[in-house]
Amino acid sequence: MRINSAPVCKRCSYNAMTEQVVDEPHIAAEDVVAQGKLPQKRYFRQRAHANPFSDHQLDYPTTPADYDWSKHYPAWFPVKEGTTRKEVEFADIGCGYGGLIVSLSPLFPDTLMVGMEIRTKVEEYVHRRIEALRTQNAGKAKDEAGSYQNISVMRMNAMKFSPNFFRKGQLSKMFFLFPDPHFKKRKHKARIVTSTLLSEYAYMLRVDGILYTVTDVKDLHEWMVKHLDEHPLFVRISDEDLVDDPCVPCVMQETEEGKKVARNKGDKYLAVYRRIEADLASEWKGFKPILGGTGQEGDDDADE
Repeated sequence: MRINSAPVCKRCSYNAMTEQVVDEPHIAAEDVVAQGKLPQKRYFRQRAHANPFSDHQLDYPTTPADYDWSKHYPAWFPVKEGTTRKEVEFADIGCGYGGLIVSLSPLFPDTLMVGMEIRTKVEEYVHRRIEALRTQNAGKAKDEAGSYQNISVMRMNAMKFSPNFFRKGQLSKMFFLFPDPHFKKRKHKARIVTSTLLSEYAYMLRVDGILYTVTDVKDLHEWMVKHLDEHPLFVRISDEDLVDDPCVPCVMQETEEGKKVARNKGDKYLAVYRRIEADLASEWKGFKPILGGTGQEGDDDADE
């Protein structure tokens, strides 16, 4: 017996189905994620895409000085007298299920790093994953490899609010791994790497800081390389100079998306850039337009 005979669009049906799949198992997740037990991703599934221009329910400080980091790194706060207050130095933008920061944590045990993820359930999974890892390694010192006291995650729209969290020159590394390609031309403005956003990233990155990009989409790789090459505050690092970089294997192999690409025998495109000093003597002619052209007629305007 059919109760509702009103026509329903495919996207609405998919959204309703997704919400049901995500919300109902979330109740079970409370029971499944026991003390010190790693969460299971099947309880935290969510749509792969989120519209960065939507108004999400987010909490963010007015300035970086207003934000309390102690809730993210309780082992490092409050700061003891005579010691220097540590700041976040690594930022994984769109961290997904947290594979990168978990793999980097033992390599840089005394460096604070944060993952920013806009999807609610995915952020919750990473949070539970970190809490479980900390519980499993509770006997280790906070700056000992494998304590996982140096990593955390927050739900945040990095395209809008990153400068609210990081002061000028605070970060030493930024990661943009397998970002949303936004294939349609009219959606290119929503890509995480644009001329305008690169200026914000350059503001937060210290001189000689490193920006990592990886994707399995060649068109997106070429887009990011083009915009980074054009920006006066970034210069590309050669493949030869990346051989001894301990972050590169993690960037290429340790993320969930990277593992999926490897299982499917897909290609991965890596481009790494160094933040440089501004050359005030050089003549700069400005950026080229973000959009390479207008979208084709008939393109779908629906959010990706």
